Amino acid sequence: MTDSNNLPLAARIQPFLQLGKALAAFGAHSPWPGHAIGLTEAEYDGFDQVLARAQVRNGWFTEQEVRHAAHGLATMLEEGAMGEWLARYPTLAQPRQSRAVGIIMAGNVPFVGFHDLMCVLISGHGAKVKVSSDDAGLTPALIDLLARLAPAMAAEVELVPDKLGPVDAVIATGSNNTARYFKHYFGGVPHIIRKGRTSVAVLDGSETPEELAALGDDVFRYFGLGCRNVGKVFIPEGFDLDHLFAAFFPWKDIIQHHKYANNHDYNRAVWLLDRAPITENGFLVMKEDEALNSPVAALYYERYTDRAAVEERLVREGEKLQCIVGHGHLPFGTAQFPGPGEYADNVDTMRFLLELGQGV
Repeated sequence: MTDSNNLPLAARIQPFLQLGKALAAFGAHSPWPGHAIGLTEAEYDGFDQVLARAQVRNGWFTEQEVRHAAHGLATMLEEGAMGEWLARYPTLAQPRQSRAVGIIMAGNVPFVGFHDLMCVLISGHGAKVKVSSDDAGLTPALIDLLARLAPAMAAEVELVPDKLGPVDAVIATGSNNTARYFKHYFGGVPHIIRKGRTSVAVLDGSETPEELAALGDDVFRYFGLGCRNVGKVFIPEGFDLDHLFAAFFPWKDIIQHHKYANNHDYNRAVWLLDRAPITENGFLVMKEDEALNSPVAALYYERYTDRAAVEERLVREGEKLQCIVGHGHLPFGTAQFPGPGEYADNVDTMRFLLELGQGV
């Protein structure tokens, strides 16, 4: 590795702004827009083929969902959003000791570890990246794309096939079970260890049909596999579930995906055998349940009479939640479009990295 901290701050930021423009084109499935995109036609087509073929390696990564994820990254990388985010860190341009930061990425949704990698590189550190076996080649292809735009920066990234080896710090994302392993294994170095989380929506009954339809994106995008997917809705007493089913109807074809359909049929069968009361519409099973995290192809709901009590509970259970959708929280339909300053598990990754490099 070279030392990317030798690069001026602008030289560490600009490639990501350019990458965002490229990802916007990939997300829109546009033909090669010309050399202004920063890629040759062959380079552009090569990455485009990776997106198109990801489902061969991971059945959940349909082309539609992968391109949606690329669009989400492009939104994150817009110049205004990036500038506002990085302005929060006035020490970012100051010299610091470059460290080797291990990144263990999850593989539940496309490009899920990108934000960690971006933070490491912009902060001037080097990255040793261990991708999930479910990654479907997306992260290596994205790193290769970055290399076309910023060779010196990309030289600071090492893809590790097995164990990370010696590192100065670790950012690891996994399940609650793997988090315990990560804490034991990496306890001797500075670390961010992320556990599994979910997201919820709080309805108050005044939502418009358009807002409820937008909630469908928060529920169904990426087949519900992400921590930002809404797995439960809190609804006021008397709320008619048919309003949700009507709003979710445009997602009816999701049942044609065999892996989703298998989960739907399994959950439905188990709950019917248990004589659990459920409501369904052919592609989604809704079950009244106090738990926050529903299985794939299902959505839990809980009725309430006191909105303040719901909000108090969500504060108490904040460590289990990634985001909350609803009036007074994130707007409906935006859960899958986090800004660059919205951190997983609400842990400020950039601040962690800047403190890591102090003491030149």
